[in-house]
Amino acid sequence: MAHHTPEEHVRAHRAAALAASVLVTTLALTGALAGPVTLAAAAEPAAVRGAAVPSDPVTHEENDRVPEGAVWTQHYFPSSDHSGTELHADVLLPEGLPKGARVPVILSVGPYFGHSGQTGPEGWSHSGPSSRFQDFIEGTDLFAHGYAFVMVDLRGFGGSTGCLDWAGPGEQADVRAAVDWAADRSWSTGAVGMYGKSYDASTGLIGNDLDQRALKAVVAQEPVWDMYQYIYSNGVPRPNVTGTANAYNSIATLDALADDDARYRANAAYEQAHPECLTQNAAGYRTVDQRSSYWTSRDLARKAKGTDTPLFVTQGFIENNTKPEEMEEYLDNHKGPERGWLGQWEHVRGGDRTSDGRLSMGREGWYDETLSFYDQYLKGKRPTVSYPAYSVEDSTGTWRAQRTWPGESRPVNVALGSGAYVDDGGASARGAAAEDGGPALRPFAQPTGEWDLENAPSLDPAAPKTLAAGAAGLQAAGEVTSSFFVRSEPVTRAVRVTGTPRLSLTAKGGGNAMVKLYDVGPDGKAVMFDEQVSLVDTGRLTVDLKATDWTLAAGHALAVEIGSIQTGSWRDTPSGETITVKGARLALALADPANDIATAGARSPFLDTYLRQYTVQLPSAEGSFRLTPRRSR
Repeated sequence: MAHHTPEEHVRAHRAAALAASVLVTTLALTGALAGPVTLAAAAEPAAVRGAAVPSDPVTHEENDRVPEGAVWTQHYFPSSDHSGTELHADVLLPEGLPKGARVPVILSVGPYFGHSGQTGPEGWSHSGPSSRFQDFIEGTDLFAHGYAFVMVDLRGFGGSTGCLDWAGPGEQADVRAAVDWAADRSWSTGAVGMYGKSYDASTGLIGNDLDQRALKAVVAQEPVWDMYQYIYSNGVPRPNVTGTANAYNSIATLDALADDDARYRANAAYEQAHPECLTQNAAGYRTVDQRSSYWTSRDLARKAKGTDTPLFVTQGFIENNTKPEEMEEYLDNHKGPERGWLGQWEHVRGGDRTSDGRLSMGREGWYDETLSFYDQYLKGKRPTVSYPAYSVEDSTGTWRAQRTWPGESRPVNVALGSGAYVDDGGASARGAAAEDGGPALRPFAQPTGEWDLENAPSLDPAAPKTLAAGAAGLQAAGEVTSSFFVRSEPVTRAVRVTGTPRLSLTAKGGGNAMVKLYDVGPDGKAVMFDEQVSLVDTGRLTVDLKATDWTLAAGHALAVEIGSIQTGSWRDTPSGETITVKGARLALALADPANDIATAGARSPFLDTYLRQYTVQLPSAEGSFRLTPRRSR
């Protein structure tokens, strides 16, 4: 095969597009066409529209955007919902693969594989496959180990047509089609694994939910487990209710590159001819009712019931973007083999490092372990290393191995009693802080701008130092303020709060409710480690918090704050009403750290950042409930 520079490829693509245009015009003028033909269809004149006919293979030497050791081809094929949606795939095969040889496929399906950039223009001078998972390709030496890597654009993105459909039935059809297509190629063994982080981790969860025979393994880093939870919290919108829609509408309208083939360029411009796609997408996010078909069709945790695809997940318990909400439900519903890295980090990949070279998750061996996982389930190779099913870092920064997560624990249901608060968005707590000599706090600004699953703006601290102290101080004085606190007796020995805490209560009054859990030391320094909000009305309310894995040291207490939403993390509208709470109870899963089985891993760097940001000073108070039974004398 002749070798060409990127500039020569540009000229070749332009010449091919011109030839195709001339061919269409000639056929039309001679009457050889029975109906209209688009340039996109004619860009590959030997192909039937929607068939999987590849472009010419391109090597790294011919195009520096192609990873070393691979050859790149492009393909088009229909989605599985008979909607007419055409999907685009970039395929990377091992260079020098003998004719007739077959390899297993690692597949990633998402919105970030556009040739001009992942979330915006990246300044490329010539077309080529996305470098989104170059770290994974290099870290595993993927092609040398005999794998193909396939990137498929979801409908509406990159070189695919159709209206974007955020994890909805349309995108689920795209995932189904991509898995089947990858399994059916002449160079494929028929064994497909999925890989991704964030959005394309969520499409991996969709792949598991579809339970296709060809899908043999899924690696999903920091996914969203239920799409509703990313936009709303029990009826209360998050700041990204508009920002996420804007972000994906923007990504869907990214321009193709000048040297992309005519078919790709035509598909990339789909939204220009179909502006209703963007309007429909934005409207969907504004569906508030969690029980609506819009959201139930996107409840990935519920749809996982009974599935058995081998699953390898990562999740940061304290990250501020794709939070561990309904993670436990998903894992409970999933019945197949599981592997997981869970810990105290932000929105990062398994192999990411900080600017000073430390591993962001604190644990070595991400690429070796993922490759072993794929080798086991896609090639049938017995692992040479015995990896823990779950490697978990708790709030002390230490790592342990477990067969399952949450693992062995005992349920505890504690009575929190009654209280009252004013749903004023923290106004009374701000006033109390100022009266006590603290700063006159202004209301928190809402984050603005675009917000996608890969990139979220930083948020205001979820536990403002003076607000918590002000509210607790007023409560001690017998006044009703923006929230009230209930505290446990100090624990006599270390105890871990794990799994998904659940708050239940009976309310009188309407508005918003926020619940926060704090780890309170003997000196009153308290770390907020879990939170959730909900709309509340007169009657019974039950709220699941985020999944957590937090250890209370001996002598520490658990504090529960119930009140108005006081941060910029939600777009709530305070009702101004006084809300009375009765019969509040907190259901917890408690584990004994003394039973931990240690495994390798260092303290994740983000943990100390989190502790600095979310530590407050609470006044002394008596405990009203006990977490651990007293030891017998």
